[in-house]
Amino acid sequence: FAGGQLTPASVFLVAASLAAFLIRHPIAILVKVYSHRRSRRDLPAALFWVGLYGAVALVMVAGLVLQGFGYLLLLAVPGVLIFIWQMVLVSRRTERRQMGVEVVGSGVLALIAPAAMWVGVGEPVQIGWLLWILVWLQSAASIVYAYLRLAQRPLKSMPSMPEKLAMGRRALIYASFNLLAAGALSVMGIVPPYLFLPYALQWLETLWGTFNPAVGKKPKSIGIRQTIVTTLFTLLFILVW
Repeated sequence: FAGGQLTPASVFLVAASLAAFLIRHPIAILVKVYSHRRSRRDLPAALFWVGLYGAVALVMVAGLVLQGFGYLLLLAVPGVLIFIWQMVLVSRRTERRQMGVEVVGSGVLALIAPAAMWVGVGEPVQIGWLLWILVWLQSAASIVYAYLRLAQRPLKSMPSMPEKLAMGRRALIYASFNLLAAGALSVMGIVPPYLFLPYALQWLETLWGTFNPAVGKKPKSIGIRQTIVTTLFTLLFILVW
């Protein structure tokens, strides 16, 4: 949507990005098999999906190169490095509850946003980098908020107001910074005038979650709510952009 048009290269980019994202899980299974965390019976299925997703990614990347967007491959370099880091953590059984790794990883995934914009525009315009930062900020705040909600689950009783604020401090800082930054960019005319609205939605959700702890809530219900909020954020972002 930010690129303004859908081209064959856009389709190649989306398919390549999706294949690269989906290949993470079967590769993680392979790492677990070879680090003796999973049975070797999982090996054939993992190899099959790695081969399938890998083949799709290669064909789509070839399409991008033929369309003249080979320079987008440079954006994959940090993704490969972060992925290797994640797989090292998997091999060491330390991949869970790594908020920092997830925040950095979300920044790598957000690089798809400027890539899609440049494919639509036809050239690497500078505002694409700002779009990347805006998408990354939202993703980072969502991750921190998700950790807050999961941390609230095992509480035995409803915490006091100071305790709620202490638990939600980091999530509120992230969401508040995003809202202020988007608002400032809107006022300065660097981005569309109402781009602060989707960040206001995220800020309100974070505020609500801070003062209404998810005590005893199931992870599934937390995930569904966050998916809904993120979907609304995305639709609102598209409309105001």
